[in-house]
Amino acid sequence: MNLVIDIGNTLAKTAIFNGNELSSFSSFENISASVLEELLSKNPSVKNVILSSVVEHPKAIADLLSKYYFVELTQHTKLPIKNLYGSPETLGKDRLASVVGANLLFNKQNVLAIDAGTCIKYDLVDAQDQYLGGAISPGIEMRFKALNKFTDKLPLVTYKYFDQLIGQTTEQSILSGVMNGVTEEVKGVIARYKEQYPGLKVVFTGGYLKFFERIFNISHTENSSIFADPFLVLKGLNHILNFNEKK
Repeated sequence: MNLVIDIGNTLAKTAIFNGNELSSFSSFENISASVLEELLSKNPSVKNVILSSVVEHPKAIADLLSKYYFVELTQHTKLPIKNLYGSPETLGKDRLASVVGANLLFNKQNVLAIDAGTCIKYDLVDAQDQYLGGAISPGIEMRFKALNKFTDKLPLVTYKYFDQLIGQTTEQSILSGVMNGVTEEVKGVIARYKEQYPGLKVVFTGGYLKFFERIFNISHTENSSIFADPFLVLKGLNHILNFNEKK
């Protein structure tokens, strides 16, 4: 059994995997060695652990995990794909894990992973299992905050589903601008990738997955060209752990 730990800027997520099968999932606003110790005590079959963190984590966590076969994701971690990114030392770990997860789902195919969270991240792995890079764009919440911060009178609008073209109030106009702007951006980016990469598969994940599921009528069936997987990053991390454990 594997324990996968993904510590982000907002939440920490943990998952237990049996091989490639997700057995359980949890999320925490704050994670500590005691939280992990309790989790591990409830799952004594765990033998292998991988940690991905974008923030500094307490030494006590590393000390606890060192008792297991332990991989901490860094730019030097061995990967099941070839990383052709020009500056691997600056590459976000979540981006790397998402393309590994996308490659696991659609091996030997061109796959675009779209992680719609704080930022909207586009990352491509090609049919030769090569990660080529991608793009980073402001996320939905970031766009709302920017309109408020960089103007004198525009209010801070909070996210809600909105699919009208014409806003009849200032709040609706901001919702229209942000939500339709994001929609057209993502549609346009997908179209350009499809022009260059035949048979492209698209995998959505991230905190705003529900919005894009409604917009694109996304399927959870892998036969579809546009697919959704809320656990894509965790599955990618688990695949990296399995790859290293076998090595």
